[in-house]
Amino acid sequence: MDSTASPRVLAIGLDPYRVPGPWDPEPVARAIEAGLTTFAEHGVGVATCLIGIDGRDDVEAVVGAAPRAHPWECVTIGGGLRHSDDQVELLEQVVNLIRRHAPDAAIAFSSSPATTYEAAARWIE
Repeated sequence: MDSTASPRVLAIGLDPYRVPGPWDPEPVARAIEAGLTTFAEHGVGVATCLIGIDGRDDVEAVVGAAPRAHPWECVTIGGGLRHSDDQVELLEQVVNLIRRHAPDAAIAFSSSPATTYEAAARWIE
């Protein structure tokens, strides 16, 4: 997705291909792509930072680098990080990394990939 159009939004969420379990990640991956298309339809630049919960990511490095890449107006956090009691510590880590590395960005929460644009639009429009 294009992250050069203004305003800039960073969408942080779980990489559906790196969430353990017996499930098909394809529908979620397609939903993420469709949700990001909404940004382009509104002329809003967006970039993603998808993290895995399979233990291969250094969350501090991955999520810490993304907010430093641009002066984001809004950072959205996906529902996959928020809807699981098992991910509370990861959610806290992500929120604190955003606060530290993008202190001027609004933080918005989407409930699904389809609502990512709407979550960001509450803060950028």
